[in-house]
Amino acid sequence: MMTDPIADMLTRIRNAVSVERPSVTMPVSKVKRGVAEVLKREGYIWDWREEADEEAPAPHLLIDLKYGPNGERVIRHIKRVSKPGRRVYAPAKRLRPVLNGLGISIISTSRGVISDREARTRNLGGEVLCELW
Repeated sequence: MMTDPIADMLTRIRNAVSVERPSVTMPVSKVKRGVAEVLKREGYIWDWREEADEEAPAPHLLIDLKYGPNGERVIRHIKRVSKPGRRVYAPAKRLRPVLNGLGISIISTSRGVISDREARTRNLGGEVLCELW
């Protein structure tokens, strides 16, 4: 049994980027869909989609990873902030830019999963899921 599916998602992405895989698959959930959509909107991945397989009982999430023109990594660092043992919540006023605006935080709010930039403009706080740059 997995206790932290978001950490599993981030670890799969981190491992796939480190060996320069073109895509990565994982079990699907609403929060993972939201995280993938934020990564796409912010330009860290090309695209994501849900795929059903005859062999698998449930659909899975397929993320197409993004690399630079010379193969350099777009995602260099990805870190889980809020964990099952210690949840981290932040109001909109305490959300600071990651790496002076070069990175993002992904926030789970009452309006869905959004980036820290969107949360500041909408004046929404929530659970800080992860940071990446």
